[in-house]
Amino acid sequence: MVKPAKNSNINLRFNVLTVLIYIIGIILMIKLFTLQIVHGAEYREESNTRLTRESTLEAARGDIVDRTGVTLVTSKIQYSLELYKTKVETEDLNTAILNMIETLEKYGCKYADSLPIKIEPFEFIISDETLKNWKKSNKIDENATAEEAFYKLKDRYEIKYDDIKKVRKIMAIRYEIVREGYSSTKSLKIAENIPQEAVAEFSESSDNYAGINIVVKPVREYTSGNMASHILGYANQIRSDEYEEKKDTYGMNDIIGRTGIEYVFEEYLKGKNGTKQIDMAVDGTTTAEYIAQEAIGGSDIVLTIDAKLQKITEAALEANIQKIASGGFGKAYDAKAGACVVMDVNTGEVLAMASYPNYNPSDFVGGISTENWNNYINNPAKPLLDKAVQSSYPPGSIFKMVTAIAGLESGAITRAETINDTGVYKKYGDTWPCWYYTDYHVGHGRLNVSGAIEKSCNYFFYETGDRMGIETLAKYAKYFGLGVKTGIELPSETAGAMATPEYAEKVNVTWTKGQTINASIGQGLNSFTPLQMTKYVSMLANGGKPIDVSIVKTVRKSDGTEASKQEIENFVNKKLGIQKQETEDLGIQQANLDAVLQGMKSVTSDTTGTAYVRFKDFGIEVGGKTGSAEAGKDANQKDIVHAWFAGYAPFDNPEIAIVVMVENGGHGNYTAEVVRDIMEEYFGMNTQNVEENMTAIPYVEIMQ
Repeated sequence: MVKPAKNSNINLRFNVLTVLIYIIGIILMIKLFTLQIVHGAEYREESNTRLTRESTLEAARGDIVDRTGVTLVTSKIQYSLELYKTKVETEDLNTAILNMIETLEKYGCKYADSLPIKIEPFEFIISDETLKNWKKSNKIDENATAEEAFYKLKDRYEIKYDDIKKVRKIMAIRYEIVREGYSSTKSLKIAENIPQEAVAEFSESSDNYAGINIVVKPVREYTSGNMASHILGYANQIRSDEYEEKKDTYGMNDIIGRTGIEYVFEEYLKGKNGTKQIDMAVDGTTTAEYIAQEAIGGSDIVLTIDAKLQKITEAALEANIQKIASGGFGKAYDAKAGACVVMDVNTGEVLAMASYPNYNPSDFVGGISTENWNNYINNPAKPLLDKAVQSSYPPGSIFKMVTAIAGLESGAITRAETINDTGVYKKYGDTWPCWYYTDYHVGHGRLNVSGAIEKSCNYFFYETGDRMGIETLAKYAKYFGLGVKTGIELPSETAGAMATPEYAEKVNVTWTKGQTINASIGQGLNSFTPLQMTKYVSMLANGGKPIDVSIVKTVRKSDGTEASKQEIENFVNKKLGIQKQETEDLGIQQANLDAVLQGMKSVTSDTTGTAYVRFKDFGIEVGGKTGSAEAGKDANQKDIVHAWFAGYAPFDNPEIAIVVMVENGGHGNYTAEVVRDIMEEYFGMNTQNVEENMTAIPYVEIMQ
């Protein structure tokens, strides 16, 4: 028996494979013939009558709420109308545009219209120079009248209506199409903020409006007007240059935080956009819509402030500034601006923080008008500047408690020691008068540290500062957070400056021992923010314990969880470039603190105290200190004196500290009214409106 050759099996398999390939080829040819010839017309017709495009579902930005849950910033739903290019005849397009415009007008909606031609009578509504360029770019004879240009465009756009009012409406949109461009994937924005009734009509009769698309867009809403504007900040649409950098995470129509909490917590507040698939027929009517990816809303930011207390604080500050400016305390000062901070002395949480004048964040939402912008930036009171955080001022006499603590702790003075104020401090060949000598030509006489604080005796603190030196004074000032950023979760915080030889060299000032004497009463090169001063007073009230200042309580994420304190701190530090430094506990003796605090109590409760007239009938014991800080001269060479008051309450079991500062407010005890009114609200004593509480109190000459 003869065996077959080895390669005969291979040939057989090869022949079978060839046959199979041949059969598959025939099947594919038949299928192709069926698609192209038998059903080709049917499939082409179906293809030509379907368009599919993807639309962005914008995520709602997270809310900003106060500590009690009151919404301060939210996102409201706004509807916009867009137009896409569709495969319809020009006449049908013009008819659809007219239908669209007449529906918008029916509901009082404004629509895109930059055509520079007015009818009845015909006239151009742009300048001659601009008109010349416009005619050239639109291929219209340079000598053409407005009427001639109108009919030229009418013919170009093939508008067959005779009613020029209808023609003008169609022409406005056709002109926008030419000017801005659009396609089957790139829309032309026609109208914004259209009412739900108009949306319903467009949706129910979509066959009449070829190519339209209703866009649902969350728009930022600041529910309390100007209140807390410097804290909240504002957000508006991303710029084109920003979009190019951030296009991986932002859409070209997204909004982005610019200032305040809106800026700092942008990454939390911003949600994640979704997508919607839209199927449209060739004539522009929508045939189907479905969600391809759900939008995810942003996180909510919970602030430490109390909205009600914030409102009272702002109203009290504004009324006080106006009262000072109008001479309500006996003499008018050119007061236009100020700041006030209310803080929990134990936690460092900011309960209210006002900067006057403020602004309306809503002005920036859709892009601020030139008029509003100019009003803000040309206002000498600088309403866009957060004076509580971003501006620093010489503190004047409310700094004296630092000098007292530093002197007591270093042994430069003792609690029992008295210093004799003879009126004028003389040393190093120079003289420094006490304010009391300037006003009454005598000194305070002998005072201990508590009495020196009560009467705000400059002479006492000149001597104390000179004894201990600037290094010791600066050490304790830094411990209380002065000249150091607090790390609050807001942008552009300034560190201010503590008067030291190093700082003097930095600003090209020659340091002398006289600089130490000036620094000891809060003058010279000292410059601190109202927020820093509030932290310092809080630490005095809480027993000298360091605190971390905060205005954000928590972050509530869209999945229902909360960010940890550490997560928030790390995020803020990175965003703002904060390098947190541990504060050395100096272990201040309670007895020394008590001596200082007793002086502060006497300021408000003893008849000779510098703020007694503001608190003499108050129902709660208050520790306080007035300050009148010299800050140079104005354009008319008049002295500028900033008015400060720092207070805390209740005296025996402190809960809150309040610091108020009025630029060029004249005298510190004027501003004590603000603190009194805020405390009335906080402690439930407020039975009258803030405005009614702003009663005139007779002018007195005890002012420091």
